[in-house]
This record gives sequence, C-alpha cells and structure tokens, in this order.
Amino acid sequence: MPFGEVVIGPPGCGKSTYAHGKYQLLTALKRPISVVNLDPANDDIPYPCPISISSLITLQQVVETHHLGPNGAMLYCMEYLEANYDWLAAELEKLGKDAYVVFDFPGQVELWTNHVSVRRIVDRLAKSGFRLAAVHLCDAHTVTDAANYVSALLLSLRTMLQLELPHINVLSKIDLLGQYGQLDFNLDFYTEVQDLSYLENLLNAHSPKYAALNIAICSLIEDYSLVGFETLAVEDKNSMLHLTRVIDRANGYVYVPPTDTPVPDGVFNPTNSPPSERPNTYSLFSSAAGQIRGPAADVRDIQERWIDAREEYDAYEKTQWRKEGEAVQKEANKKQGLGGTKIRERK
Repeated sequence: MPFGEVVIGPPGCGKSTYAHGKYQLLTALKRPISVVNLDPANDDIPYPCPISISSLITLQQVVETHHLGPNGAMLYCMEYLEANYDWLAAELEKLGKDAYVVFDFPGQVELWTNHVSVRRIVDRLAKSGFRLAAVHLCDAHTVTDAANYVSALLLSLRTMLQLELPHINVLSKIDLLGQYGQLDFNLDFYTEVQDLSYLENLLNAHSPKYAALNIAICSLIEDYSLVGFETLAVEDKNSMLHLTRVIDRANGYVYVPPTDTPVPDGVFNPTNSPPSERPNTYSLFSSAAGQIRGPAADVRDIQERWIDAREEYDAYEKTQWRKEGEAVQKEANKKQGLGGTKIRERK
C-alpha cells in the first residue's frame, strides 16, 4: 500500500524547499521516498524528481497556445492533468506499491479552496490505494499581524473542508520569525489557536468599522474548532523529524526496516514479505498511540530555540558540530594510522 503527502500552500511558503528537505531526511534514514512535481510552472526543481507534470504539460505551453494569463493557465493545467489522470497513475505504478510519495502542488490557493480538479485528483489517488495526508504550509510571519493570522486561519479551514484529508497545518520558516520583532502573544497562542477574542482589539485598531465582521470571523473559526499548527524549520533536523512523526501518525505510515536490520527480538516478523505486509507491533503502537516526544515536540521549546534565546542555541550548536567534526576526523585518522589532528574553526 503506497503512502504519501499532498504538499500545498500559498506561493513562497517553502513547499519545494520542504519537499527537498523531506527527501534528504528520509534518504538519510533509509526510508523510501519519491517526490512528484505537479507544479507546471516549476522550472527549477531542487530535488530528484522521477515524475514531473512538465512531461505532460507546462504553463508556458498553455500561455502561448491558448493566450491565457498565468492564473487561467494554471487552472487549465490542473484540469488537463485531471483529464489525463491515467498518465499519472501509470507513472506512479512504476514506483512500486511500497512507495512513499510527496506530491508537490502549485501555490495558487484557489486550486485547493474552490476549484475542483485538485480535489478530484486527490480523490482518485485515494481510491487507487494511496494513504494520503495534506501538509498545508503557511509562512510563520503571518502570526506577527493579527489580520494576516486570521486570514491564514480562514485559508487553512477552507482547505481542510475542501480536501477532506487527514490534515496538518504548518507554520514554515519558524527559524526566521525572530526577524519580525516581538509577538503580541506567546507562540502557543498561535499554534493551538487559543481564545481569538484576544485578537479583537488588534483587529479593530486596523479596521474599526469592521468590528462586527471581525468578531463573526473569529467566532466562525472557533465554532469549527479544527485548525491548529505545527512548526517547521526545514534546516533543523529535530524540527523535520518531529513533523515527520506527526505526518506518519496522520496517514498511518509505519516504517518496517529490512529483514537484515539489527533490531530487538520480536519487534517485527522477519519474513521476505513486502514491508507493508509485515507486522511491526512496536512501530505500530509507537506511531499510532505513543506520545510524540523530542526536542521539537513542545511549542514552548520552539519559542525558546528560535525566538527567545536563538543566539545562545546557535552558539551551542556550533560548539557541538565542531566537537562532532573533530571526533569524526579523529576516527578517520585512527583508521589510516595517523595522529589526531584538530580541526581549525572557520572564522
């Protein structure tokens, strides 16, 4: 059974960067991963891409052939992909039934809030056997302004209702949040979407004549009580690992290592069956029911790491990386029969 992620979000939120980071992480963990580019305007793909919509259609072709603008051309491309879904299904079949696929979608928000083509493509993927989770990225700087934050909440809510998938909303580029000044509230207020009535004064200060509308929008979001956020710093290993665990729990993915992997007795059944068909009690219960732990699991730690004490943490990490580098070089020199050589710190 193939698993996957539908990566969506507004332009510039870091979808392709996330897909590239996810490819690097899972490759280092020796987990299967394939990234599929479904953005016909993406000419500069940073990750290895076995399947790209550019083999079927490109935005430039549509603009030149049908004389459409960029928005209309993007809608046309998604409708064309929907009409030619058999091409996508045939390409995905080549990846194998144990594939883990990250679908990198375009950044035009109406594609997953109003237009039906992406919804239908996702539905057909699910019917073909894919266990999918939607990963919706929003730039973390939206939390620095009350109006932008409420807009991000509305966009996230509308996307959840439209796609009807297990859904993870993510504040991306959290490591850059300290550049925008002090937050009005602690970070957990924004990630847990706490009492939005506290935002009313901030919203009314910008647009006092829309006070009733602001209250109604906040009440609507709270009535659904669906939206919450994870955080992401794509260059931070702990952040990527935590988000990977959250997504694994959402789409039900349990990684079963190869039969020759040294693990404790009884963890999994060492047969030659495909990984998706081998029982793995430990991984199953730790993924599905266990508490998600780790350095990036508590949003208070995230605030301390990236906002309150970033300089101290950066200095500590530099020291640790330097020690790790020296240890690796010392081990390499020992194997070559050479004396230990201290690494000079780059200035």
